[in-house]
Amino acid sequence: MMQSLESLWTRFGAILLSLLVGLSASAGDAYDVVVYGGTSAGVMAAIQAERMGKCVVLVSPDVHLGGMSSGGLGWTDAGDKSVIGGLSREFYHRIWQHYREDNAWRWQDRRAFGNRGQGTPAIDGESRTMWTFEPHVAEQVFEDLVREHSIRVYRDEWLDRENGVRKKEGRIVSITTRSHAKDGASRESTFAARMFIDATYEGDLMAAAGVSYRVGRESHDEYGEMWNGNQIGVLHHSPHFGILQEPVDPYMIAGDPTSGLLPRISPDPPGECGAADKRVQAYCFRMCLTNVVENRARFQRPANYDPAQYEFLARIYDAGWRGLPFWSDPVPNGKTDSNNFGPFSTDNIGFNYEYPEASYERRREIAAEHADYQQGLVYFLANDEGVPPEIRAKVNEWGLAKDEFIDNGHWPHQLYIREARRMIGQFVTTENELLRRRPTPQPVGMGSYTMDSHNVRRYVTADGSVQNEGDVGLSTDGPYQIAYGSLVPKRDECENLLVPVCVSSSHIAYGSIRMEPVFMILSQSAATAAVLALDQDVPVQDVAYSTLAARLEADGQVLKSANEPSTTPK
Repeated sequence: MMQSLESLWTRFGAILLSLLVGLSASAGDAYDVVVYGGTSAGVMAAIQAERMGKCVVLVSPDVHLGGMSSGGLGWTDAGDKSVIGGLSREFYHRIWQHYREDNAWRWQDRRAFGNRGQGTPAIDGESRTMWTFEPHVAEQVFEDLVREHSIRVYRDEWLDRENGVRKKEGRIVSITTRSHAKDGASRESTFAARMFIDATYEGDLMAAAGVSYRVGRESHDEYGEMWNGNQIGVLHHSPHFGILQEPVDPYMIAGDPTSGLLPRISPDPPGECGAADKRVQAYCFRMCLTNVVENRARFQRPANYDPAQYEFLARIYDAGWRGLPFWSDPVPNGKTDSNNFGPFSTDNIGFNYEYPEASYERRREIAAEHADYQQGLVYFLANDEGVPPEIRAKVNEWGLAKDEFIDNGHWPHQLYIREARRMIGQFVTTENELLRRRPTPQPVGMGSYTMDSHNVRRYVTADGSVQNEGDVGLSTDGPYQIAYGSLVPKRDECENLLVPVCVSSSHIAYGSIRMEPVFMILSQSAATAAVLALDQDVPVQDVAYSTLAARLEADGQVLKSANEPSTTPK
């Protein structure tokens, strides 16, 4: 117990110290590089810029560092791990170092931990990496990194998206943020720099700087893709109603369309397969659960609990389904990374369309609605008589891990923003590059995960039953390269901004790129380019690629798979 308390105090002491530094330091100082966003990508971008000798500051809307990597996504979506290099691999090496220690295994014998993760060993002694981990361990790694590199971190700083980006002659000069003290007073800070990196999941700095972007899905025709746009009739994975033995009636009074639809079902017509729209794939929270009794917090009835929201799930069980609406992958110490599973799941389909461009207040409302929905869902599963007894019994073996997210009722602090804005930059990466139908110019990193889009909506079919739409899972058949042009805006829009998270890509290509290891890879490459642009005194669009590629490879980045020719130009 003492070790655990010491670990928690260390973690939150680092956060408190950073907050105090932020309050006492002069935010008006000029920097070489400003990184906006406290995600895993943001931390890695700041580390790389500092390692290259530049004065950098990390400005984070969030208090906790690491985004989804410390927010519950502990079962790493990695694909081919051989193409994960540089700082990204260093992060997973530090995870491995932590779990080498006997005192890291408080709730579970190390030998009892399932040593598999995404098809390869979770603990890889040969490569000295570990790919599954507890949320608080990931957060501590990020805190250690910024502390060891003396990175100045400002937390709870929210970009003024209306008037907070000052530009001159095509370049960002400064950004202004606002934060709120406990007494309700608002504080304004301005950060001036020569280079900026937007490492947020939403792309707020990019958008406020006037850079072009897209929300939603392109049509089949726009980029000559097969798997973009409306996916009516496409049933991949298992989150659809084709897995049931009989259809499920969607109406409040079964068989009576005039009675209205049950909650969580869209009245919109199916539309045309392949058509573009502005819908966004579903969000959820990645829950960290445990069945270790001493560390288990029982599922509580949310204040806004409404069992009617889950009536459709009860009907799915009546139709014979016996699965759980979430899948739990093991992480150390008897815990899980629990993600969506099945036709009605923790994915809150159709309730996030506003989020990418919404105000901060509206985003908080959307996140709260997602928490209400998901907390209500697990409470319903554990307690409602409409749930089969064997399902209730299974759910009641689990609860939230008491030693995770201790300042948020053990609930993840980060909503899983699977996709928000996507930049339309100098180069747009599509499924054609991922499937290697076309070559990728000037690669600065690699991905390999399945092109993975979650469901976008739940609708009524022509025969009066229900179906989900938008879920796609298509292998890339090996690693692929990601172009430098997908990290930079068009020249006439901004010359000193790089965007390693909301990258320039189509919806379906982003479904593979959007993995945390890849975000860390691309952010290191973005920071390297930012520093070289400063050293070469050129816009980010004109960085000498030969120099960039050479430095990336020297720093351990993987720019080509083993059977491809060298990336570095002669």
